[in-house]
Amino acid sequence: MTPTQFAELAGVSRETLEQLVVYKDILEQIQIRLNLVGPATLPDAWNRHFFDSAQLLPLIPNTARRLVDLGSGAGFPGLVLAILTPRLEVHLIEGNRHKAGFLAEVARKTGAARRVTIHATRIAHATPKLAGSADVVTARALAELEELLGLAAPLLRPEGGVALFPKGAKAEAELTRANKKWKMRVDRIASRSDPSGTIFRISDLARI
Repeated sequence: MTPTQFAELAGVSRETLEQLVVYKDILEQIQIRLNLVGPATLPDAWNRHFFDSAQLLPLIPNTARRLVDLGSGAGFPGLVLAILTPRLEVHLIEGNRHKAGFLAEVARKTGAARRVTIHATRIAHATPKLAGSADVVTARALAELEELLGLAAPLLRPEGGVALFPKGAKAEAELTRANKKWKMRVDRIASRSDPSGTIFRISDLARI
């Protein structure tokens, strides 16, 4: 996927695309000394990382104002969504200080820093100050669904909070295990970046 193809599929402006090009350039520079993404995925970064993140945008409620991204790593999907959606206040939680530093640099150089807060700490340490405040919680390639639900539940607003979790080919098996401990509404959305992938949009979450 080229930058132009990404822009057409994601429906982004030229200005936003330019910000994401800056993001990708920094990613390629830092990847040399810090393993941010799988090396084999970098040549197809516009699809595997940027569009994979951007496809979550239509799933975010129009009324959402705060998004919390768990285990942000290289910023997918949280930092991409912050760049695409100026109305969102985005909190990125990343315990690795080197990766947190990368996120801060990208946020600063793309102009997203004013609406992004980076928590360079473990998720458990950041949760108390963000508890019950997230309209949306996201995470990618962080943990199995059952564990993700346990991390997301205390962060989500009691009314109307949603979690967006992209998953791979084992999505249904993860959901089966999670259903033994959680009640929830689950909407399945086919991934547009990965033919074997599914995005779970989860709401009305409660422990059994």
